[in-house]
Amino acid sequence: MSGYVRHLAERAREAALHIARLDGDARRRLIERMADTLSLRRGDVLAANAEDMERARSEGLGAALLDRLKLDDARIDALTRGLREVAAQPDPLGQVTRREVRADGVVIERQRIALGLIAMIYEARPNVTADAAALCLKAGNAVLLRGGSEACASNAAIAACLHAALREEGLPEAAVSQVADPAREHVLELLQLSDLIDLAIPRGGESLIRFVAEHARVPVIKHYKGVCHLYVDRAADIDKALDLLIDGKASRPGVCNALETLLVHRDIASRFLPDAIARLTARGVEVRGCERTRALVPQANAAGEADYAAEYLDLVIAVRVVDDLDEALAHIGRFGSDHTEVIATEDAAAAEAFVRGTRSSAVMVNASSRFNDGGQLGLGAEIGISTTRLHAYGPMGAESLTIERFVVRGEGQVRHPESRG
Repeated sequence: MSGYVRHLAERAREAALHIARLDGDARRRLIERMADTLSLRRGDVLAANAEDMERARSEGLGAALLDRLKLDDARIDALTRGLREVAAQPDPLGQVTRREVRADGVVIERQRIALGLIAMIYEARPNVTADAAALCLKAGNAVLLRGGSEACASNAAIAACLHAALREEGLPEAAVSQVADPAREHVLELLQLSDLIDLAIPRGGESLIRFVAEHARVPVIKHYKGVCHLYVDRAADIDKALDLLIDGKASRPGVCNALETLLVHRDIASRFLPDAIARLTARGVEVRGCERTRALVPQANAAGEADYAAEYLDLVIAVRVVDDLDEALAHIGRFGSDHTEVIATEDAAAAEAFVRGTRSSAVMVNASSRFNDGGQLGLGAEIGISTTRLHAYGPMGAESLTIERFVVRGEGQVRHPESRG
C-alpha cells in the first residue's frame, strides 16, 4: 500500500474533532455557505460536468449511468436546496433521546454523538460529493470521499466549492477530504483503515457494493440493489394505479427507487393490464410478462425467473398476474431486495396486511415508489439507503450518522456502598 489514503484519513480524522466541537449554529452556517458557494460557482461545476459527460459518452457508458452523472441548472438548484434543508434541520448532536432517574438519584441519559470519520465510495453521482459532505458535517463528522473516475472533474469542482466554504469559516479543508486518484488500490487501502474510519458507505452498482463489503475491515452500510414492486390489488383505483406505475417506472428509470416489477391481482388484470401496458409501451418501456399477462396483452415479451430478480435501471419492467395478496407477498419475499414496495388499493385491510407482510425499508400505500428518497422524506438529502437493518434502515440523513451513548449523572453515588471507608 502506498500510504496515500492513510495520510488523507489521518488528516480527516483530526479535522473531525474540530467539527464535532462546533456548536449547531456554526455547523448550520458552514453548510449554508457551502450551498451559497456551490450556487455562485455553478458555471465551473457545469463546465466540469460537461467534460465528464463527453468522456463518458465516448467510452460508451449506459443510459442509467449517464443520467446519474448529468448535472444541469435544475439539478444544481435541487442540490443547493437540499443543502439548505440539511442546514435548517435540528442539530442531532447532544440530543438526549431518553432520560430516567434511578431510585438512588442517578440520572441515566442516552445522548447522540458523532460517529467520527465516514468514508463514501460512489460511482457516477457527483451530487453525492455535496450531499455526503453536508450530512456528515451536520452530524459532526468528517468525510473521506472516493468518487468514480467517470465523474472525476465534476467531483473535483464540487469539492473545490466545499473547501472554499470551509476556509471562509476558518475550518480545516480536511473535514471534506477527497481521494483524487481513482485507482482501485486506493479503495483497498481505504477499506483496511479500521483504526481511522468509523463507517464506509458505498453507493453505486451491485458489483461495487459487493466489492466493498467483501474487502472491508471497517463497518459497511450496504444496499445491493433496488428491485421495487407495485402490487395492484383487486380493490385498486385503476386511475391511481396507472399514475403510480408510470411515475414509478418511466419518470427516471435509472434510479434505485424506480419500479422493476408489476404484480396485478387476477380479478382486476383484464381491466388494468391492457391500458397499463399500452401506456408503458408509449413511453418506450419494454414489457416482459408471465403467461397470464401475455394472454391479455400478446405483444408483451415472455418473462423468465431472472427477469423478476433483475434491477433493470432501464425502460424495462417485468409483469406477473397473481391470484391474491398472499401470492404477491410471496413473490416479493422471494425476489425483493428490501428497498421499496408499493400497493395500490382502496381496501384498508389489504393495505395493512401488505404493510405487515413486507419488510422493506419503505412501504408505500397508494403513493409512488419514487418517494423513497431522503429529500422527499424530510431528510433534506440522503447519504444512502440502507437495506442491512443494522444501525440504520432506509434513507439515511444526518441523524443516521450519529450514535447514541450513555451519560450518567450522579452526586457521588457508588455501586457498592459497603466498600466505602
